[in-house]
Amino acid sequence: MLVTLSVYLQHEANTLLVEQQSRSNVDLTQSFSNSLWTEFRPYVKFSENLGPEELKKRSEVHRFSAVMKELMSNLHVVKVKVINMKGNTVFSTDKTQVGTDRSTYPGFLAAKQGEVISAITFRDSFFAIEGEIFNRYIVNSYIPVRNSKSNEIEAVFEVYSDVSNLFSSMEESQTNTILATFVFMSVLYVFLYFIVRHADKVLARQELLRKTQEEKIRFQAYHDPLTGLWNRQGLDDRLQEAINRSSRHGKKGALLFVDLDRFKLVNDSLGHEAGDQLLRVAANRIAKCLRETDMAFRLSGDEFLLILEDLERPEMSAHVATRIIESMKTPIMLMGHEVLINLSIGITTFPSAGKDTKTLLKEADASMYQAKEKGHNQFEYFTRETKLAAMGRLSYENELQKALHNGEYELYYQSKVEPETSQVVSVEALIRWNHPVKGLVPPNDFIPLLEETGLINSVGTWVVDTACKQVKSWHDKGYAPMRVSVNISARQFMSGDLVSVVDNALKASGLEAKYLELELTESMFIGNKDDAIGTMLKLKTLGVALSIDDFGSGYSSLSSLKHFPIDYLKIDRSFVKNLNENHKDMALTSAIAVMAYSLGIGVIAEGVENQEQLDFFRSQGCKEVQGFLFSKPVSASDFEQLQLAPKRKQA
Repeated sequence: MLVTLSVYLQHEANTLLVEQQSRSNVDLTQSFSNSLWTEFRPYVKFSENLGPEELKKRSEVHRFSAVMKELMSNLHVVKVKVINMKGNTVFSTDKTQVGTDRSTYPGFLAAKQGEVISAITFRDSFFAIEGEIFNRYIVNSYIPVRNSKSNEIEAVFEVYSDVSNLFSSMEESQTNTILATFVFMSVLYVFLYFIVRHADKVLARQELLRKTQEEKIRFQAYHDPLTGLWNRQGLDDRLQEAINRSSRHGKKGALLFVDLDRFKLVNDSLGHEAGDQLLRVAANRIAKCLRETDMAFRLSGDEFLLILEDLERPEMSAHVATRIIESMKTPIMLMGHEVLINLSIGITTFPSAGKDTKTLLKEADASMYQAKEKGHNQFEYFTRETKLAAMGRLSYENELQKALHNGEYELYYQSKVEPETSQVVSVEALIRWNHPVKGLVPPNDFIPLLEETGLINSVGTWVVDTACKQVKSWHDKGYAPMRVSVNISARQFMSGDLVSVVDNALKASGLEAKYLELELTESMFIGNKDDAIGTMLKLKTLGVALSIDDFGSGYSSLSSLKHFPIDYLKIDRSFVKNLNENHKDMALTSAIAVMAYSLGIGVIAEGVENQEQLDFFRSQGCKEVQGFLFSKPVSASDFEQLQLAPKRKQA
């Protein structure tokens, strides 16, 4: 009887251990998939073309080892492997096993079909993360890693967990029970009582520790590490559950899509650390505006999604949107700069016939863009007009992608003149979109979309190339030499390719570098000053001129100019507009000019529209002025006829 009891207890203990640890390993895999798989996936896919020796030499194996160790800290996990769909071990915390073939292992084959397979074994020795360990009970699990969108299995996660302590405690309790029964039959029940109590306490402690570890892994799997809000994992399920509850209880719910306005400008100008701080503050303020029953998600970047339930009336969601907007009106300090958080909110309601989770997400997103078009700190409900606008925006983005290939972009040119002589000395190249149906599209209608879609780099390269070729052709025709200035976006400046783009354009066109000027914005220099100076010095080595556009409207200061190799300052038109009426603008403009001259920097005034403004800048010794007083931006052919004809050299 004692032998039968021993075998039964051993079997039950093994089964319990395997089930518990298998669940924990599945949660660990989900956490890995949520936080690391996006970065890990390309390497796993690429590894299918590599042999064992090549895999062992890959730098990714060493890089991911450190990340994996941090993920598994304070857990029972002693080894982790990642196996690609061909059965090759492409990563292991035991680097000697990288490249081994697991394609015939039953556990791998089962996991490849979507099953989770776990088993417990006793190992005399085992090579763990921290080194070789001896005489351990190990639970080994094969777990499929799925694509979060398509649910397709992309790899197999093999996890080894050390359960020796719990196994030993249970084994010790079992041995003591059998020995006590054999030796002291007369007091069997007394001894069993105390032993079981001791075992219960051990199991309770182990169960508490296991649950704590599982909660930690589950939190990592379903929450955003930066803000602590829910992440996108499981969003569809939670939204569907909210829809179902609203339908059962006859209450309305709402989905709010929140997007921070001009977040990219903060990120690019002040750096990612400041951007992360901004996101944390925004998330905290949003969360404080919600009830305990509401849910807040961070989707990606600066986008948040809110699920509101148990609304007596749909318009109650507007109260929440208003509270969120009001909560953002207190400025925050980022890198020494006072910044306001502006946002746009799109709202749609549920339940409604025919509206599933995907439809609701699209409606909230479309409404958000409608709110964004109204300006900062606005919210908008989804309507039929919103749907039409969203379809139009999508069509607009598709047309933008085709415009460069179809040759629909054009450069217009606006002259810059020398104040004393009113002679054209340089020209600014400005992009226009000649839409095949709509005609010329204003820059403010499409340049922000170029930035948002990432097309600004390829379009910006075209602008530099075209401007250089056009001015070189004017030089070749015998017109007086002039400089051409081109606006550079923050994304272009920080791409790392700008120097080679400019160098290639100069070589391809044959234009001398001294006739090319790049107009930069102040936001490029904040938060990454050293990198900005490095890029500017490389551009200066090519021989091109550099200017700061719209000076005074951004974050920069006069004192910061001494750090940058700048040739010109362009005084922002906001100072020029009211120059005649506003003595403060006049004083500030004079101060900018005096400071610039003392640093050896030329001053260019833009937005000059009348004689009084021209006389003022002439008195200030400005190198060049630009504005409608002399010319609006015109096509290359019109510019040649209107501005350059008098300067043609005589044969």
